[in-house]
Amino acid sequence: MAIRIAGFTIVRNATLLDFPLEASIRSLLPVVDEFVVNVGTSDDDTLDRVRAIDSAKIRIIETTWDRSRGHAMLADETERAKQACNAAWGLYVQADEVFTEAGAERLVHEARRHHADPRIEGLLVDYRHFYGGFDLIATNRSWYRRECRAVRLDPACAIHSFRDAQGFRVGPDDRRIRCARTGAVVHHYGWARPAWALAAKRAQDRSIYEWRQGQDPDRPLLPWIPGITPFRGAHPAVVADWIAQRRSDEQLIAPRRWEGHHLGLTASLLIERATGWRPFEYRNYVTIGGANGIS
Repeated sequence: MAIRIAGFTIVRNATLLDFPLEASIRSLLPVVDEFVVNVGTSDDDTLDRVRAIDSAKIRIIETTWDRSRGHAMLADETERAKQACNAAWGLYVQADEVFTEAGAERLVHEARRHHADPRIEGLLVDYRHFYGGFDLIATNRSWYRRECRAVRLDPACAIHSFRDAQGFRVGPDDRRIRCARTGAVVHHYGWARPAWALAAKRAQDRSIYEWRQGQDPDRPLLPWIPGITPFRGAHPAVVADWIAQRRSDEQLIAPRRWEGHHLGLTASLLIERATGWRPFEYRNYVTIGGANGIS
């Protein structure tokens, strides 16, 4: 079905935080009809970087973000970008995420395939969370396996960005969005950046997330956690240069140190590997089309 599809993202201080901004946008650019970028007033060259991406599909909206809103600011600005889209479906990518080539194509294919089914309000993608570099991924239940990254844009659907913009909910009561799985894959590089960028991220997070303000500023940037596994696959071509410039022998993950909460994470990992079921998994969504129709 020929429907119009938009991409959208938000970004601020992409250079100071070392986001793979160009790769993030370019990973969806070939498959969308337009791409809306909400660029918040920055202390670096973020706006110039977006302008330098040579594509008539890109539409920039320059904004000033209300930092007094804390982490809700991220949902506010994501919603502003989403509402600026002129399409039936919107594909959302965060500035530290990059879709695989096949993943971007799959997501568009599934949006068209499910467009006539009003039960399906959004589409899920599968995540690879890189941790401490580009050859390791985090897999325990603290890291979401899937999240909604495509949504219907019809205002009547009342879909909105939720909390810190990790996902989407529906209506004033924040009902969990009904989604279909797609098998599309996105790479999350937020925790694979160099130490200086992780330190900048920590400083920013302390200003946005109230619950992080009391954390020890001298704790390891990346503590050891159960479920760190090698990644031997390929990275998307659009992010290859960004990765090549950041590969190093720098040890970002702290030495192994068992803590009390690791026991539950390890038990959950063992159950998941044996059965495919992840105990106590947090989901922003319900899945349409599972074994019982909804899961």
